[in-house]
Amino acid sequence: MKTITRQVMVVVMALISFGALAQNKIDEQRMERDIEVAENILSTMLKQQFDKRSFFPIEVQGNYRSGYGVTFTIPNMQSGFWFQNIDGPADVLMDGQPGSFFQTYSNDNGSYSISNGSSGGVTIIDTRPEEDAARVAADQVKKDHKNRSAITGSAKTSRNKKGSKINRDSLKEESNQKTIKAIKEFLADYGDLIGQLAPTERIVVTNRNEGERMWFGQFNNQTNSNLITIEANKSDISQYKQNKLTRDQLMNKLKVVNSEMDNEVQPDLELLASIFNRLYRSDLSKTYFTQDNTYYERLKDYGVIYYMQVYSGNQRDGDFWNMPTVSLEEVDQATRDKKVKELYPIFTKSIKEDMLEYGRTLKSLKDEESLILNIKLTRCVDCGIPSSIELSVKNNVLKDYSSGKLSKEAAMQQIVEKKGAEQ
Repeated sequence: MKTITRQVMVVVMALISFGALAQNKIDEQRMERDIEVAENILSTMLKQQFDKRSFFPIEVQGNYRSGYGVTFTIPNMQSGFWFQNIDGPADVLMDGQPGSFFQTYSNDNGSYSISNGSSGGVTIIDTRPEEDAARVAADQVKKDHKNRSAITGSAKTSRNKKGSKINRDSLKEESNQKTIKAIKEFLADYGDLIGQLAPTERIVVTNRNEGERMWFGQFNNQTNSNLITIEANKSDISQYKQNKLTRDQLMNKLKVVNSEMDNEVQPDLELLASIFNRLYRSDLSKTYFTQDNTYYERLKDYGVIYYMQVYSGNQRDGDFWNMPTVSLEEVDQATRDKKVKELYPIFTKSIKEDMLEYGRTLKSLKDEESLILNIKLTRCVDCGIPSSIELSVKNNVLKDYSSGKLSKEAAMQQIVEKKGAEQ
């Protein structure tokens, strides 16, 4: 009898396991379709928050990674400039969109923007003192658009209707709040359209763009931009749809980061960037290495994000690789990929240790602010490693480790790791 009971239990457990596997298996085509529909909805909702007539297409990109959820990346809605149109109400333009060139420059005296219109002429929207406008506009057009064949015709300068300086800070805050409102409504009303997400997975919408910092840092006095990231758990959205949560309760559960990026150079932040640059050069690193400078974003009341790109080797003669950190030369693709997979766990462990050891040099972070490493990993297709990892640790953990209140093992457990999509 006991034997029969055990056999029945084995069969039942097998059926449960099979059912769980079936539920966890993602229909990739359906997921791709759901994400594309959600991209379109979010783009439309963002446009509706602003003056529709003046917007270029807003590109939204969604990305699913198993076990984490879906991340939607939106443009930085402040990378353009609010201004009073000659013919009508306040408009927003964004730079870098197809079919148009738009760029904003600023310094202590004010700000101006350059845009090529459909006729090919250049329009300069100026909020600087009027006596400086023509000179600055002419100089900047010559410097930045000398070789742009798309820009023809004459440049003209215009101010807002009343000729008064526009309050950039208040308009920027208004832009932030409109963006946040659109994202929150999207998550509440349409987050459930991505039906295959597990209850523990999430939907994240962010304007963080890895390449944006490099452009952002080109102008010393550039008006500060904001990082906006809003995250919802799938389980909370499901409970709201089932009337188990009110709308206000769901909104209170959303994780919202709205933090200004600080352009001021801070010696301790620069120092840590230089330390990581040196530690992960090919002559010191024992795993992956970097060839590019590590750069960072300082976010007020949030922390500092360092961006790194790491590599595993240099390709030689087409099919062969040199891997300087492990003293391998002229290895084939299969050998290189095998070594990349072996190095991945060693690299993640060592860089977490370096976060603790050298993160202690940071003096300008508050206790609840975070040190974050955003690392784009070496390319290795079908190696089973992610395309990127993000590591974060609170500054109070770094302080407690430095003072001996936390052991190394306990501090390592406080480092949060998020993996990007698998390559």
